[in-house]
Amino acid sequence: MATDFMSRALALAWTAPEPTSPNPTVGAAVVADGEIVGEGVTEPPPGRHAEVVALEQAGERARGATLYVTLEPCRHFGRTPPCTEAIIAAGIPEVHYAVADPGEKSGGGHAVLEAAGIRVSAGEGEAEARRINEAFFKNRESGLPFVIGKFAASLDGRIAAASGDSRWVSGPEAREWSHRLRTRIDAIICGSETIVVDDPLLTARPGGCDAPRQPLRVVVDSRGRVAPMARVFTFAKHGDHVDLEELIRELAKRDVVTALVEGGGVLLGGFFDRGLVDKVHAVIAPLIVGAADAPGVISGQGAYRMADALRLREITVERLGEDILVTGYPHYPDPPD
Repeated sequence: MATDFMSRALALAWTAPEPTSPNPTVGAAVVADGEIVGEGVTEPPPGRHAEVVALEQAGERARGATLYVTLEPCRHFGRTPPCTEAIIAAGIPEVHYAVADPGEKSGGGHAVLEAAGIRVSAGEGEAEARRINEAFFKNRESGLPFVIGKFAASLDGRIAAASGDSRWVSGPEAREWSHRLRTRIDAIICGSETIVVDDPLLTARPGGCDAPRQPLRVVVDSRGRVAPMARVFTFAKHGDHVDLEELIRELAKRDVVTALVEGGGVLLGGFFDRGLVDKVHAVIAPLIVGAADAPGVISGQGAYRMADALRLREITVERLGEDILVTGYPHYPDPPD
């Protein structure tokens, strides 16, 4: 369980105002005489890391203070100098961090700080810190992006009417939430059917305005159906089928840490069949389409028996206006074929 000061650092990370990818989102608090005298959140690249922001805010009061931070301070020169150097120079005698940095270059700050005579404690609030940066840890540990499968469906599992019309399944609150989500991901993946039918922009427009940071837009088009004048910038592979595993490996090379798969049903089915989805966001709207030939949410190989159906774990449920948002993590009992 996290102490009040680590809880503050975790809260800062949860509520970071701007995305920091490909860097993790980190919160830090400098504590002197039982009082927080400096706090910070990692800035978007190439900005300062959370520790440096907090130390600079604390100023001279950092000398002799304790630092609480949600991730092990980095020890390497990247876009910014090592945080370990800043901590040592500030005269911090004690550091508490929640979770170790898994990076080969950035990890190892614990040992550097101890070698400088600083008391170091790790593990407080570790589970929460890992959840905050679940995409970062998946990427660092596997070399692949963290993949989110997202869809909006009616109560009877349809993503469009029989005509193919899908505007709008969900309500305005859910659409606003979706646009805010897009500001936090690195790439958005969509199938060619969605592009042909809806011609979407696939951009982040929270509040109706273009966000300053836009995701890479990726169209999976195995048959070359998308017209050159489509509004979306395409990344497509042509042939009989698209190799989805190769696609996400290619995205990893482009510094994509989090990828959002928005459909349609065939594409989502392909990702689920291959065990590539790490997290699910399902928006359920209080609608009944009722048409047997209306497009469904997922059109994959799927489960032959109910016992083999993919189940979600660690489920949360919240209201988005009249819609319901169900979030969870797929449990793949056996390695997919």
